Amino acid sequence: MDASEEILNLLRDNARLSVQDISAMTKKSEAEVQEIIRRLEADGVIIKYAAIINPEKDLAAREKVRAEIEIQVAPEREHGFDGIADRIYRFPQVKSLYLMSGGYDLKVIIEGDTLQEVALFVARKLSTLEGVRSTKTHFILKTYKENDILYVGQRSDSREGVIA
Repeated sequence: MDASEEILNLLRDNARLSVQDISAMTKKSEAEVQEIIRRLEADGVIIKYAAIINPEKDLAAREKVRAEIEIQVAPEREHGFDGIADRIYRFPQVKSLYLMSGGYDLKVIIEGDTLQEVALFVARKLSTLEGVRSTKTHFILKTYKENDILYVGQRSDSREGVIA
């Protein structure tokens, strides 16, 4: 594993690590670590540093309605799926957008304040875009795990063991 990958793995696990901590963990000088991080940021490998918030414990997030939408589209001449994807990801309700293989083309994760707001977004904005053939909406009821982050506590068995 090269130094860049090693530093990326450390930052994936904890983006709050200081240059000094990373230096000690990788046995590289602080100047080397700073230069590698600067290069990763300049090259667009590191796009953003962000806190991961548990949606079950954040009141504002708990009150939001999230939905996953499967979209079948007609690819555009010259642009393929990128043109329609560009129009979709610009909506502020869109939190994630993926090109998929299988029974549909795009998967969108959106967020709204109410079920009606999400339904109206799909009906009036998303499904009316040129090139959209069909949509299928699934409301997200609870998040257990996302991006390797477990949002539910580990349950322990509180029963006493029995020795026979």
